[in-house]
Formats: sequence, structure tokens, C-alpha cells
Amino acid sequence: MLRVNKKIVTDEAMRPVAVLIDYQDWQRIEQILNVYQSQQENFDLNKYAGVIQLTQDPLEYQQQSRDE
Repeated sequence: MLRVNKKIVTDEAMRPVAVLIDYQDWQRIEQILNVYQSQQENFDLNKYAGVIQLTQDPLEYQQQSRDE
């Protein structure tokens, strides 16, 4: 796991409102995110379309589950 030195900034009620990190840490995070994002662009959800066959409409199932 990436170790990041951070400082949490709070408001008067001691609620966290921001996080300060070193610029070098921010650059490493951006680099990691760029690699992750480039991997996600190659992922195609369409190849999974129609893989499962549903016996009930998903919205009806969701409504029944919420009513229970």
C-alpha cells in the first residue's frame, strides 16, 4: 500500500473538510490512477450481454425485495 503523509483539515466543529498531501505524493497517486484508467478503457462490458437469463423483470424483483 502506498504510504502518503497527510494532514486532515477540520472546521470549527472538528469535522474533516480537506486533506493536505505532499505534491510528490499527489504525482504518484495521479500516475497510479492513469495506469488504472488506461486498463479500464480496454474493458468491454458488451461481451457479457445476454450471459444470464432472467426469469423475472429486474425492476419487479427489486420492488418485491424492498416491500419485504
